[in-house]
Amino acid sequence: MKIYTRYLSAGLAALALAHAQSARSLTKADIDRMMQELSNWGRWGKSDQMGAVHLITPAKRRQAAALVRDGVSVSLARDTEKVKAIDNGSPWVQVMTATGAKPVAGQFDLDTYTVSYHGYGHTHMDSLCHMFYQGKMFNGFSQMEVTDQGAQKLAITNFKNGIFTRGILMDIPRLKGVPYLEPDALIYPEDLDAWEKQAGVRVSSGDVVFIRTGRWARRAAKGPWDVAAHSAGLHASCARWLKLRDIAMLGSDAASDAMPSGVEGVLQPIHQLMLVAMGTPIFDNCDLEAVSAAAAQRRRWEFLLTAAPIPVVNGTGSPLNPLATF
Repeated sequence: MKIYTRYLSAGLAALALAHAQSARSLTKADIDRMMQELSNWGRWGKSDQMGAVHLITPAKRRQAAALVRDGVSVSLARDTEKVKAIDNGSPWVQVMTATGAKPVAGQFDLDTYTVSYHGYGHTHMDSLCHMFYQGKMFNGFSQMEVTDQGAQKLAITNFKNGIFTRGILMDIPRLKGVPYLEPDALIYPEDLDAWEKQAGVRVSSGDVVFIRTGRWARRAAKGPWDVAAHSAGLHASCARWLKLRDIAMLGSDAASDAMPSGVEGVLQPIHQLMLVAMGTPIFDNCDLEAVSAAAAQRRRWEFLLTAAPIPVVNGTGSPLNPLATF
């Protein structure tokens, strides 16, 4: 019996390894199939424009509020980058239109901001209109709904009441025992499982999951690099894991996708599967260094997550400042 059990265990381990290896060799055809298998189209009605954020129920908000014990808040936003760099082709522009030397009405200073926030330089939220697949957006809306006047469907204004739910930090460098992941590092479902076990927290419906790769720690240590071409992130196989957990939103310190993606012919499979198939909005370019330190200090990787996008009419997303409160 012991011999049989040992061989059975070895067989199951080999099967699991084979499955993992198969998942790591996904093709464009696999992603196309996952677009159907993981779809949330119609789940909340044919006219729905909020997608997985519906999973943040009143009960979920009450549970999230109960996580506040210390009353300490930590920003998950990167300070605005005003200098052009290889990882920030569109720096934030601030123009002072009134100053201390020339105040308005003798008392007021004024400034004007200009920002192209999509990309890798600024912390922002992607609305569900941000990406197309075969001419469609989430829930089957045509990509032609996005015109010169902006997004007529799935715009950021659908989230003007804000995000208030449980946030979970999945600190993959800490899992690996390193200060940061190197560019091109791929994160797989087994890494997410391992982090849950190590952190003692399980991702559940309505959560916002933040994946730390240590991008900003590496930038501080080694300087900027072309993140759009080479950045650590989730392998496409993680999309199924995230769907099974029924998360409301996904965030990371880059764009969630590993670059290159590891799937030939698909630029950003995580973005595509989350935004278009599952209707799951995304936080990009969060600075997760401070929350990593705060969570490690408390040995607590869950927190109240609050965020509110600017309600730009017909906007495809918004810069914003997510907060973790412990």
